[in-house]
Amino acid sequence: MRLFLFLTLLIFNLGAKSLFSNSEQANNSIYIGALKNLLISTQQTRGLTNSYMNGNLAAMLLVYNGRDEMKKAIGVMESLPLAADPVINNRATSISTELIKLNNKAFKLKAPDVFSAYTQQIEEILMLAQTVSKRSAKELHSCGKSASSIMLEIMLPMTEYVGRLRGFGAGLVAKGSATKQDIEKINVLTGKVKQLNQKLSREMGKLTSKYPNKLSRDINSQITAVNSEVNDYTKFAKTKFTKHIKGISPNEYFDAGTKLISSIVKVYDTTNKALLKGSKGWF
Repeated sequence: MRLFLFLTLLIFNLGAKSLFSNSEQANNSIYIGALKNLLISTQQTRGLTNSYMNGNLAAMLLVYNGRDEMKKAIGVMESLPLAADPVINNRATSISTELIKLNNKAFKLKAPDVFSAYTQQIEEILMLAQTVSKRSAKELHSCGKSASSIMLEIMLPMTEYVGRLRGFGAGLVAKGSATKQDIEKINVLTGKVKQLNQKLSREMGKLTSKYPNKLSRDINSQITAVNSEVNDYTKFAKTKFTKHIKGISPNEYFDAGTKLISSIVKVYDTTNKALLKGSKGWF
């Protein structure tokens, strides 16, 4: 009798898990992972191209590596069912086409124009992320909907504003001076990073509170690390650029920004792993 009950429960649980599994959520997880890779590699290509065109010849190989990573990410995105959505496909195809054109002519343009052109495409990628967040939500389980929204609409924009703060600040350090307008832009960027960080902490707090067993235990320490790095980086930018710009180490400033972006990506990847795991049932 006990064996019969055990087998009955086992069969029920396996059947229920299969019933509630979600292949659409699995595909969504893979897609938004590739979308993140596209954004990060485009940001890196923008910065490295700018560095090369300002005299850092050693950056050329890294530029081509960045372009390869962009192609890989686009290839993964195009291979998934989500790419069949007409709105998503239209946006993604346009981005892919424009990035190919930009990569082919980048070294023939002026450095500021190239930086602006890549920034425009990054804005398009962020718009695509919002489109994916909205149009794929109906295919996700409840926790997956919230997690996907936080990743695509908070974390990805946050990496870009940190990237702009890093890139713009690095340019000021290279010049060794900053105008009043430059300082105002630094303040705007630091304000935006802090605003998004507050939103990230708030929304991830809600998510982990509502679904305490769905995300890795590491997520709380990762969020704490992002908070600490945001506070340090924005405080450094606001104080040093105003009075002590010539005392800033360019490598230290740039590396700190890169470290912060990596920490945000770590939270993104941890959350996405939960999204993929949850697609197998009950999430």
